[in-house]
Amino acid sequence: MAINLCVPKPQVSPTFLLYKFPDREDSHKFCKMGSEAEIVRKPRFLCLHGFRTSGEILKTQVHKWPESVLQKLDLVYLDAPFPSQGKSDVEGIFDPPYYEWFQFNKEFVEYTNLDECLAYIEDFMIKNGPFDGLLGFSQGAILSAGLPGLQATGVALTKVPKIKFLIIIGGAMFKSPSVAEKAYDSPIKCTSLHFLGKTDFLKEYGMELVKKCVDPVVIHHPKGHTIPRLDEKGLETMLSFVDKIQNMLLDK
Repeated sequence: MAINLCVPKPQVSPTFLLYKFPDREDSHKFCKMGSEAEIVRKPRFLCLHGFRTSGEILKTQVHKWPESVLQKLDLVYLDAPFPSQGKSDVEGIFDPPYYEWFQFNKEFVEYTNLDECLAYIEDFMIKNGPFDGLLGFSQGAILSAGLPGLQATGVALTKVPKIKFLIIIGGAMFKSPSVAEKAYDSPIKCTSLHFLGKTDFLKEYGMELVKKCVDPVVIHHPKGHTIPRLDEKGLETMLSFVDKIQNMLLDK
C-alpha cells in the first residue's frame, strides 16, 4: 500500500528572498529600514495624474523628488480612461498622448463619465493590487482625496481593501453637490500628506480639503500648480511621513 507523506511547504520570508535573490522581479517592493536585518514592504500607491496629462508624465514630475524618498515607495502610474477631449496645458512641455479622468461643465459642478472612471480605477486595483494608498495631482488629487469617502459610503472601490494613505498635490474637493455629499460625509481619516503651493490657483480649495482631514501633514512650497521639488524642510517632512506610514504597515 502506498503511503502519501504530506510535507508542509516551508514559509519563506521576504527578507530571505531579498537577500538570496536580490534580482527577483518584485525586489523593488521591499526596502531596508535601519539595520540590514530589518526589511519592510514599501507602501504601495496608485498614482493618478492631472487633467489631460498621463501616467508617464506624472512619473516624470514625481521623479523630481530625491531617491531617498522614491526608494521607500512602490509607485504605480495609471493612465486615465478617456483620451483628452481638448487642448492640454502641457502641450509643448510633455509629449502626448494625454488623458482625462472625467469631464465637467464650466462651473465644475456637473460631471460626465465619473461612474465609468470610478469603475475603471477599481478594476485596475483589483487586477494589480492590493494598494495601500493613492497619490494624486490636480484632477487626480481631487479623485484621490474623494475616493476614501466614496469607498466608506459604498459608492466606489467596494471590492478592494480600504485606502489607508493619501499623498495629495495641488488638490481640491469635488464641487458637485451630489458627489461631495457622499465623498465628505465624514472627516477623511486616512493618514494624509498635502502639498500647497503659494501661487497655486487651487491653494484656497486645497486648504479647505486639508480641514476635512484628520491630522493631515502639510508641505508648503513657493511654486504654483505643479509638483514641486523638495527643499530641506519639505524633504524632512516627506521622509517623516513615509517613515510613519511604513511603521503603520509594520504594526498591522
